Amino acid sequence: MSMNTKTLIIILGPTAIGKTSLSIKLAKHYNTQIISADSRQFYKELKIGAAPPSEKELSEVKHHFIHNLSVTEDYNVGRFEKDALKKTEKLFKKEEKIVMVGGSGLYIDAICKGFDKMPDIPEEIRSRVIDLYKNNGIDFLQSELKENDQTYFNEVDIQNPQRLMRALEVIYLTGNTFSNFRKKELKKRSFNIVKIGLKMDREDLYNRINKRVDIMIQDGLINEVKSLLKYREKNSLQTVGYKELFEYFDGKSSQEEAVNMIKQNTRRFAKRQISWFKRDIKIQYFSTDQTKEIIKFIG
Repeated sequence: MSMNTKTLIIILGPTAIGKTSLSIKLAKHYNTQIISADSRQFYKELKIGAAPPSEKELSEVKHHFIHNLSVTEDYNVGRFEKDALKKTEKLFKKEEKIVMVGGSGLYIDAICKGFDKMPDIPEEIRSRVIDLYKNNGIDFLQSELKENDQTYFNEVDIQNPQRLMRALEVIYLTGNTFSNFRKKELKKRSFNIVKIGLKMDREDLYNRINKRVDIMIQDGLINEVKSLLKYREKNSLQTVGYKELFEYFDGKSSQEEAVNMIKQNTRRFAKRQISWFKRDIKIQYFSTDQTKEIIKFIG
């Protein structure tokens, strides 16, 4: 049995389920720090739509990888893997346990097991895929991916054109599926990993999502999105809560329709997150009110 006592506690689950408050309770209990693995919360301009921890929550426990980037920067899962592993190494020098929290399965996988090196994509292939998207829309990308890589299609957020294009670039370049490049054998990590998944009745979760979107609108999401119009093509803004309001500003929908679309797309996003995590048999599930049981399980 490994004598290593260093443990990364990962709190995961769909959006709006209550990961932030649980992670803060655990970090306080273990007197430790939090690493965010939520790919939307890296960006400092996304103060409302990415649902980052509040100022109060951020002041209660030291967080890493929250608002550390600008939407103008290109960042990816490979860079996050390097950055986050460097951060865990540093923190484990003085901490026995660290809490990691997020709903981005791809980013959590990168920390737990890493990825095979993705091939570099030549400019002509990248341009070709961008043109295919511009001329044929997201539906075309979805059907291309479904036809060429059903495995990845079942897991990816199919509303995110950037993720679809990235997969198609790899397929067109190599003739191989994107999912084949994803890590099969685990990279050895120098710490133990405990994965805690949060679960909730689907209807309750959907109600929480709808309510949270209403609160975001009250808190000024529409003005936040308006201020980001000039960056709308950036990777970081190809995401639910922003895309729908860009369409509203284009005059393609009313404000009410845009808000309803945010709710619908967030519910779909949550469903895909749940599907992603279902594949992982190492996740131990609890409901959000079982903090004591979770602490007992972690030990």
